Amino acid sequence: MLATDLEFRLLNDFQRGFPLVADPWAAIGARLGCGAADVLAHLASLRDQGKISRVGPVFAPNRIGASTLAAMAVPTADLPRVAAIVSAFAGVNHNYRREHRYNLWFVANAADEAELAALLATMGTATGCPPISLPLVEEYHIDLGFDLASGRRTRHAVGQPVTRRGLDAAEWRLIHALHDGLQWQPRPFRAVADAAGLCETDVLATLAGWLDEGLMRRFGVVVRHRELGYRANAMCVWAAPDDQVSRLGHLLAGQDGVSLCYRRKRPGPDWPYTLFCMIHGHSRDAVEARRHEIAQAVGLADLPAAVLFSTDCYKQCGARYRAPDAAPPPRVGQPLPGLAA
Repeated sequence: MLATDLEFRLLNDFQRGFPLVADPWAAIGARLGCGAADVLAHLASLRDQGKISRVGPVFAPNRIGASTLAAMAVPTADLPRVAAIVSAFAGVNHNYRREHRYNLWFVANAADEAELAALLATMGTATGCPPISLPLVEEYHIDLGFDLASGRRTRHAVGQPVTRRGLDAAEWRLIHALHDGLQWQPRPFRAVADAAGLCETDVLATLAGWLDEGLMRRFGVVVRHRELGYRANAMCVWAAPDDQVSRLGHLLAGQDGVSLCYRRKRPGPDWPYTLFCMIHGHSRDAVEARRHEIAQAVGLADLPAAVLFSTDCYKQCGARYRAPDAAPPPRVGQPLPGLAA
């Protein structure tokens, strides 16, 4: 739990709308009635407690390179070994155990679709557990931060799908400089600019432009929900008919308590589900009760469904992107620069 109102406001108010100015800590302090040094000290403490992972960008899916949600059916006794192998790939940024026959779920990123397919194939060979891939088809509810007061994410209407665009060399350098978020020091954007070979003004202007065009979903504090008391979270899935999934998805996204909500490609008859959402709560019972209410309200109750509670987190960090002409990511057994501790 959070000890002070200041900590709560730091986490709740600055997951989005983070001030893109030369001294953001002072700008935040002015809004909270404290000094820049106090803001830095509290954020560092929250980081050390594991309640935040970083302060930095969250990019929109598939705007930079290619990504997918993937899953493996792993014998329970073999989960620690397989999870460690999967987490060791630099292209994996989230890796969880969930309650299902497909019990290991992770997000994989690569420079393009061909490299992503090769990455998944290599994982299957390395682990002996071929993954299924469930790429994003349609997104109904985008992530603009987790509301700690209500336990739901800030709702935002999804417009027309955006197309991937090429990035110039300066933009790639900036992305690489932001992989681990801002440094805990005065003028953090100056440090980012120095690392990227840019000037501070250009960094701030580029970040604001990325937000405006939708390349970057948000910039701000990235929280860890479990460490903040939301210890029960479930991926809820339904086998919605193809001609109804979009309508049902938009209805589902409008329900209180729903966080991420999207349609994913069906990989085959072994996994028939296409409509996904996440529900977070303080307890398993609360999540299950809310899921039942939502399914009844939206008209999902009679569809084939599954509820996959997360039980273990093996890896959670920001996605690590790279330019298409950069060296490919390391394989298992090679040095893995930049992995989260």
